[in-house]
Amino acid sequence: MSTKRILAVMSEYGYWGIELVGPLRKLQAAGYAFDFVTPKGARSPCLPPSRDTTYVDPPLGVCVTTPEDAEMVDAFEATDALDATMNLSEMFPERPYYSAPDFLRALEAYYLKRIAAQKAAVEAYDAVLLVGGSGPIVDIVNNQRVHDLVLGFHAAGKPIGAICYGVAALVFARDFNERRPIIRGKHVTGHCIEYDYHDGTGFVGTDFNMGPPPYVLEYILSDAVGPEGQYHGNFGKPTSVIVDYPFITARSLQCSHEFGDRFVDVLTGGLTRSGW
Repeated sequence: MSTKRILAVMSEYGYWGIELVGPLRKLQAAGYAFDFVTPKGARSPCLPPSRDTTYVDPPLGVCVTTPEDAEMVDAFEATDALDATMNLSEMFPERPYYSAPDFLRALEAYYLKRIAAQKAAVEAYDAVLLVGGSGPIVDIVNNQRVHDLVLGFHAAGKPIGAICYGVAALVFARDFNERRPIIRGKHVTGHCIEYDYHDGTGFVGTDFNMGPPPYVLEYILSDAVGPEGQYHGNFGKPTSVIVDYPFITARSLQCSHEFGDRFVDVLTGGLTRSGW
């Protein structure tokens, strides 16, 4: 049964404005409402470069935030939509350490709580969206609770959308016993090497800068999909959006609006394959 609701997972270290607002506007126009969640419940800040129409992206050498996109993001930020951001740590349990006292009982309790949390999430939402930007590198990509959330939607056969560095979480969202990538054999896109920055340019204007990305997203995506799948960087093409159900992946901010269109096509038109 459709709930007409989307759960957007966001970083407490910042999101790239249009990578949320672009798909959000398209999905809202199609009748979908949004809830927002961060790892610990703090409101996700909008990364300053994503609202700055004079900001030149070093890898691309051009201004990447259009006046139209900046206006959309400013209008969204002026609302109270993110004030009700939920706390993922209150929704999903933490997996115990092997060194925990009474580990076996603690692990069994974790699995039961995880199953209940996954059931609640997939019953409440039609899809999950992993919002991009540099922030996800810090607290989304290697976040066990995010992985468990994504695994719940994957097991239920519900759409999983991810853009920019939000896509990286799909590499690591693996069943703890099987440890097999859920994107194995799939076609995906994401930040290609040519788009990678040398320093923490995505954090410009914040009080945090971790420097360059700690991994090359193209490499880890290529490895995770395996020989039967394929990573598509589509460098040189203005956009790169791939649908290989249940995954909808988008390379970077330039893809935000097309990403939203394909997300709508998946939810309302039954689209299962697109972009390659």
